[in-house]
Amino acid sequence: MTTYAVRYTYDERADVRDQVRPEHRAWLAGQADRGALLGSGPFADGEPGALLVFRATDAEALAQLLAQDPFAREGLVRTTDVRAWDVILGPWSTSL
Repeated sequence: MTTYAVRYTYDERADVRDQVRPEHRAWLAGQADRGALLGSGPFADGEPGALLVFRATDAEALAQLLAQDPFAREGLVRTTDVRAWDVILGPWSTSL
């Protein structure tokens, strides 16, 4: 399994995000329960967006998973930056 850091940048429709957020968070909780999502949360400052950390078999599997996110489904994610992340230290590390 590969660990991925995913950066979402949201569009300007905060009102729609507020409406969809409960479904988005329920979807995230389900991903955490099954072990795919290690952590997520919105940025506290700057441009609206969030950082999410996932484990997936490959980039294609992650892309398919992210497409299921209610925020993505509703077009609220303006850009998605996905980077494979080699976690060396910390509770998410699998290399020690």
